[in-house]
Amino acid sequence: MFIDTFSQCGPRARGVRNDTITNNEVGLKISRFVSWQRNGSETLGAASNEKGLYMVQRYETEVAGKKLILETGKLAMQATAAVTCQYGETVVLATVVMSNPREGVDFFPLTVDYEERLYAAGKIKSSRFIKREGRATDEAILTGRLIDRSIRPLFPTGVRNEIQVIITVLAVDQENDPDIPAIIGAAAALMLSSIPWDGPLSGIRVGRIDGEWVLNPSYEARAKSELDLFVAGTGEKVLMIEAGAHQVPEDVMADAVEFSMEHNGRICAFLQEIQEEIGMQKKTAAELTKKETGDDEAEEEISQSMWDKARQWLDEKVPEYLTADTKVTKSSRKAAVAKLKQDLDAYLKAEQVGKEKRKTIVEIVNDLAEKEITRAILEEGKRVDLRAFDEIRPLSAEVGILVRTHGSGLFARGETQVLSIATLGSPGDEQTLDGMEEVGKKRYMHHYNFPPYSVGEAKPMRGPGRREVGHGALAEKALMPVLPTKEEFPYTIRVVSEVLGSNGSSSMGSTCGSTLALMDAGVPIKAPVAGIAMGLASNEKGEYKILTDLQDLEDGEGGMDFKVAGTRAGITAIQLDTKTKGLSMQIVKETLAQAQTARMRILDVMDAAITAPRAELSKYAPRIISLQINPDKIRDVIGPGGKIINEIIDATGVQIDIEQSGLVMITSTNEEGSARAVEWVKRLTREVKVGELFEGKVTRIMDFGAFVEILPRTEGLVHISELAPRRVEKVTDVVKVGQTVTVKVVGIDEQNRINLSIKQATDTK
Repeated sequence: MFIDTFSQCGPRARGVRNDTITNNEVGLKISRFVSWQRNGSETLGAASNEKGLYMVQRYETEVAGKKLILETGKLAMQATAAVTCQYGETVVLATVVMSNPREGVDFFPLTVDYEERLYAAGKIKSSRFIKREGRATDEAILTGRLIDRSIRPLFPTGVRNEIQVIITVLAVDQENDPDIPAIIGAAAALMLSSIPWDGPLSGIRVGRIDGEWVLNPSYEARAKSELDLFVAGTGEKVLMIEAGAHQVPEDVMADAVEFSMEHNGRICAFLQEIQEEIGMQKKTAAELTKKETGDDEAEEEISQSMWDKARQWLDEKVPEYLTADTKVTKSSRKAAVAKLKQDLDAYLKAEQVGKEKRKTIVEIVNDLAEKEITRAILEEGKRVDLRAFDEIRPLSAEVGILVRTHGSGLFARGETQVLSIATLGSPGDEQTLDGMEEVGKKRYMHHYNFPPYSVGEAKPMRGPGRREVGHGALAEKALMPVLPTKEEFPYTIRVVSEVLGSNGSSSMGSTCGSTLALMDAGVPIKAPVAGIAMGLASNEKGEYKILTDLQDLEDGEGGMDFKVAGTRAGITAIQLDTKTKGLSMQIVKETLAQAQTARMRILDVMDAAITAPRAELSKYAPRIISLQINPDKIRDVIGPGGKIINEIIDATGVQIDIEQSGLVMITSTNEEGSARAVEWVKRLTREVKVGELFEGKVTRIMDFGAFVEILPRTEGLVHISELAPRRVEKVTDVVKVGQTVTVKVVGIDEQNRINLSIKQATDTK
């Protein structure tokens, strides 16, 4: 496409050339810049010349009015491929490396790491003792999972080479979210590398403000949008969806997905152009998946014979073991697969096959089991537990099963069982966010626990992993749109979902359980939220069936896990990943419609357990009393070095939170302590008015009068002429220091000095 001619170059970049082309099919304008720079390494798509110069190649296009810039050949030269992707002034470095196959693994060892760096946002960690970035933030984990779920389906099956994708955020402009350049950069690096990967792929974000679509909205625009939709895919297929929405109808969500595909198609064409020009020669899947059988041809022949015999035996036995009769429970299906493996091993042993080779052959049983389930669905219209395609397993919902907690809900769908517990706290219990992107406070948190017993296994428990973080975040996202505002309900809210049994979307079970727990706790949510996981059985012929309420063996090759949560009014969250090469728009629309029907059924069951949030909080929940004071009085409540506020807390046992607006929130489980604290704060912040009467102590005596403390830290002057209804020669003739007197406020001057009168107070009485 381009003819490269470079002038003789020195130590700095020279010989720069700028070419602009237009792809007529998509109308995409692409600018290309090439320069030679000094380095001794080889570069992607072009080797350095004899003078140690290497070629830097940069490509530019425009997306949503902002430049999208990809550059390769300059950074991370020892990676299999490395690309920097810039969108606006946000820059990420995406690298991919493929190593040799890992011995003894029966899975694809792909890892995707999204690395946040505080320097990217011009920040230094706020901790006094630790300044280095530590454990990945939840936001980083979620972005890494988002990219993983997008790119994973496009790798060939059977690969056991370890592949690592690392995306490092180098700069953020606080306007453009790094996840957009991150996914595009990762896709570009994979396409330009020698790693077999069936790209291109792109990611795009869609918002909707005042009925208008907004492409890649800024953070500010996203706050105003009724939905936040992230779609990864091509111009024709959808590979991944992550969405949060304010009860958006299904047809609007479908239109948003369709809108994203057009723009993803443009970016994919951009990536395809770059790959065709400078991409490495791809290794084939066969090269990576072929087995080492040695030089002995006889051994290779025997090996093929073994595979043929094993497959023939399995073709006859798999339907008999898995679909000949109904297997309702997960344990019965696991037992059937285990029996199938055991009998295959015995058959191979009788055929004189060695132990290690038997072990290798038996590995294929899991894949064949899933394929048989898919075949039965497509050819016989038969699910493994004989449910209809749109049928949900038995549902149950309960609330209030834990007496001492603030709210609890137990939700079950088939063998998936989730216990969710809601806890209410003071505003001071909010989580502080201090990450690369996220700053501020978080008042609603959902945490998800997945113990090994929930799937009948015994494994070490080492705290929450990426899966737990991801599932918890999805349930949290689903409930956020229906939560009351802080002004309506000033509590900090934490919900913990304990997965007691798992077989098909425990994250959607957590969403339902969380709704029950919040309503049981008396949190005034706008509407109940339920969720369902939708599956897919499909084959290479293009045949497919959409399955309501996905479970275990139904989530195989050619399948999907399409989770949809929402209220009766509309969708609040979506999460999709697939084991296909992408879903058509027709499948997306049908799935959303079928999921809506299922959601209504689940909401009916939840309504039978609790129809509305409880009118009263649990007697064990704290009560918050809010007071609005003059912001100028905040210092009077806090006191020097926090002396006054700490004195109140120690004496009454309450928690006190004060906002700059003057909103004081007093939290306590003790009614008496709360009342004392409220009165204390009122006295500290009371605004004195002319005509009011006070009981106060004489604090100082002067020749011209006496000072009386009428409120904490508030004094007024009783002039000598106002001490008594007669002439007073000496102040001490009437009052003494420490004496309690009744006074009336007779004036407040421009300097807020208070004038008091004992004489007029007596007249008033």
